[in-house]
Amino acid sequence: MRVRTARGAWTLAGGAAALTLLTATGAAHAEGKGDIRVTAAVVNGGKSVTIGTTQRVTYPIALTVRDDSGVKGVSHLSVFNTSDGLGFGDWTGTTCVKKSSTTSVCTATITVAPQWLPDSLPEDANHTAGVWQVNATVKANDGDYWIADHVAEFTVKRAAKLTTDASPEPVAKGAKLTVTGRLTRANWEDLKYHGFTGQSVKLQFRAAGAAHYRTVTTARTGDAGRLAAKVTAGSAGSWRWYFPGTTTTARVVSAGDAVALE
Repeated sequence: MRVRTARGAWTLAGGAAALTLLTATGAAHAEGKGDIRVTAAVVNGGKSVTIGTTQRVTYPIALTVRDDSGVKGVSHLSVFNTSDGLGFGDWTGTTCVKKSSTTSVCTATITVAPQWLPDSLPEDANHTAGVWQVNATVKANDGDYWIADHVAEFTVKRAAKLTTDASPEPVAKGAKLTVTGRLTRANWEDLKYHGFTGQSVKLQFRAAGAAHYRTVTTARTGDAGRLAAKVTAGSAGSWRWYFPGTTTTARVVSAGDAVALE
């Protein structure tokens, strides 16, 4: 099911997002009657929402609402990309918890299933990854209402996968070790993972018995997102690739590949 947003963009049943918080003072546009206001907004606990190709994603949008007469609830809520006004989000309900006679925290739930995304928007759904915003309309017990089209700002990201393989195993101390891998990310149009080329990825090592990984070198993904680096094996331990992510693609760390010395 698709629902037309207040801005005239299409939003699809299924949501996504989360990151930056804005208060009512940061709203780009607001109108209404009386003194009711959204004084704070938190999307997904302040974390980015990552969408892959199969798993349904559900996240909260917590709005702190204040009015002298008390808060009645949220009558409208939508989410979409700030740059093109397109988005996908199924608003599945809201629960308000009274904190005082004037203030309540109303938490809305947004859901997205990747299966809804192919052909859901008038352009490539992947283009909607990035910074999104929340629109909300809140109402008070005395009939006051407030309509705002930018109560919160957040980030929607495409999921990523990363692999690591080190060889030979075992390896002689001081010999060369080749560590390969592949970085892929979710495509919301065909619901498959495709190679992510031209990205800087860190090769990290954790010596046997050590608590943390350290970065040894950096490589850039080539064709189909493939990675390769040659290093000198100084001690036994685990190797992994680490991708810090981008504004549209989630951070990902591969599983470690343990290599023993001969």
